[in-house]
Amino acid sequence: MTTPVQATSDPQPGLIARLSAEALGSMFVVVVAVGVAIFSNPSGAPLPAALATGLTVTVAMLAFGYVSGGHFNPVITLGNLIAGRIRAVAALAYIAAQVIGSVVAAALVYFVVLTVPVLTDARAAFGSVAPGYGEHAAAQTQLAGVLLVEVVGSALLVAVFLGATAGRRAIPALAPFAVGLSVAVLLQFGQVLGNLPFNPARATAQAFFSPSWALDGLWLFWVAPLMGAALAGLAFRGFRGLSSTNDSETGDLPGSSDGVNDAFDDADDLPEDIDAKDASPKAEAVLPAPAAPAKDDARDFFDGKKG
Repeated sequence: MTTPVQATSDPQPGLIARLSAEALGSMFVVVVAVGVAIFSNPSGAPLPAALATGLTVTVAMLAFGYVSGGHFNPVITLGNLIAGRIRAVAALAYIAAQVIGSVVAAALVYFVVLTVPVLTDARAAFGSVAPGYGEHAAAQTQLAGVLLVEVVGSALLVAVFLGATAGRRAIPALAPFAVGLSVAVLLQFGQVLGNLPFNPARATAQAFFSPSWALDGLWLFWVAPLMGAALAGLAFRGFRGLSSTNDSETGDLPGSSDGVNDAFDDADDLPEDIDAKDASPKAEAVLPAPAAPAKDDARDFFDGKKG
């Protein structure tokens, strides 16, 4: 958390800016994820679709994370909501922006597919990389198996995001790589089972341009990953509660560097025009306390304001 002085000197970007960043980042991710998957082949593609998508997530987080927090996935947004790091209204707006950006990206790829003579059926091309189960999965994975993998994989992805962007010990420069590598590993596993995306927005975008069976089974790729995100968000809240309890039992102060959510930054972080004596507990009581907005996402983390 920041000091009251810092909270007023560095306002959070407006909701429109954050939604634009989420839509643009989601579009970037889906263009690469779907485009590489459709046009790749064993001899011509330098990177598999899973790795290309993971690298794109890393780049998008580095490019837009300081504006919106770098979610680009409804499961990440839901996990942040349940963990108490974003408001419900903002979370719904984030998810809408992610879906819109993903659909626009899929439409762009669909147009490109129409211009390729060797791909005579654009919907069939999309269907070959669309998430599915049973007869529509490469490994003929049944519904129960796909459900389990989507729940567990999404929970792990959300856990990595929340863990990599929370607390003073987190390193901003490494979080996008942790999340991107997690995406790549999960997609490599899910690709074999049935092109599992662990991303409802991407699944929705692909289903719009695939054969009708993709839309029929789309519910699974919303329900399962959101269940996993909810589990990870609840677990994160529980861990934070246990950490707070341990801090109080050991006598640690809220501003102690041992806590994962320190109440204030060190006095050295105050602006230079604030006298050192103003950082004392007595002076803090005199300072005006503006209504601190709820943590809307991981933006503070990418700005270097961890905790």
